[in-house]
Amino acid sequence: MRPENQSGVSHFLLRGFPIRPDDQGAVFALFLGMYLTTLLGNLLLILLIRLDARLHTPMYFFLSHLAFSDVSFVSVTVPKMLVNMQTQDQSIPYGGCISQLYFFIVFGFLDNLLLAVMAYDRYVAICHPLHYTTIMRKQLCVLLVAGSWIVSYVHALLHTFLLVRLSFCADNAINHFFCDLTILLELSCSDVSLNKLVVFTEGGILFLLPLGSVLGSYIRIGTVILRVSSTKRRFKAFSTCGSHLFVVTLYYGTLASVYFFSSSWDSKDIIASVMYTVVTPMLNPFIYSLRNRDIKQALKMFVNRANFVK
Repeated sequence: MRPENQSGVSHFLLRGFPIRPDDQGAVFALFLGMYLTTLLGNLLLILLIRLDARLHTPMYFFLSHLAFSDVSFVSVTVPKMLVNMQTQDQSIPYGGCISQLYFFIVFGFLDNLLLAVMAYDRYVAICHPLHYTTIMRKQLCVLLVAGSWIVSYVHALLHTFLLVRLSFCADNAINHFFCDLTILLELSCSDVSLNKLVVFTEGGILFLLPLGSVLGSYIRIGTVILRVSSTKRRFKAFSTCGSHLFVVTLYYGTLASVYFFSSSWDSKDIIASVMYTVVTPMLNPFIYSLRNRDIKQALKMFVNRANFVK
């Protein structure tokens, strides 16, 4: 896909964070640390799932795709932001901005769908344990993941194609650290009513359906857990589901506040964007897996194997 610029704008300016020059070093170190933590945590998770046969289950199959999506999602925006902070060059070419937007939508929406798929997997495992292997067959798992990828690509293509038909005026400053759809629509000189209609209808539906699936799954899981007689098992289940719900709430809450409940763009929206673009991908491997006994055992075996090779 080669975007055609319908106006004379050859580049945009990413204003980034509204911080003082004296604080840029600390902010750079903070985001570099979070980015490297995200890469290390998610890539290690993918490696462990790949190497350990005990982790070749539906839950970890979905988790490996979520980890890959998180690495890709954060890599779309953070490296460019870090380079801009170091070089003091805020410009991004028109084509680069459109490409960044496209892949941002792809992997952001893929995360959205995979969280719903994983919530459904946990629902089946807890509420229908005797039928789990029958329901979560390999064919269904592959179909759910493949469908998530396809829908994400089509969703991103739709919004990208609607964007490249617009013209942009002299004002090319983006008050953000990446090319965001809502801000680009505000900068356009063209009629953006169709774009906004699609964002609130198609985007809203595709946002609410996975969210409803996640909430419905965890509500059903909660009712089943309440029937468990063992207090220890009930506390363990609530602890696990609670941590999952925390990440889901952080992701969906900040996403909704930026795209559906914000009337004007300001610094609080940039902070909210950091929550779902940087913080959530960093937390996912710790929340979903590193507290898991199977992952801990796989990690221990991996370390022992590495020491043995040495």
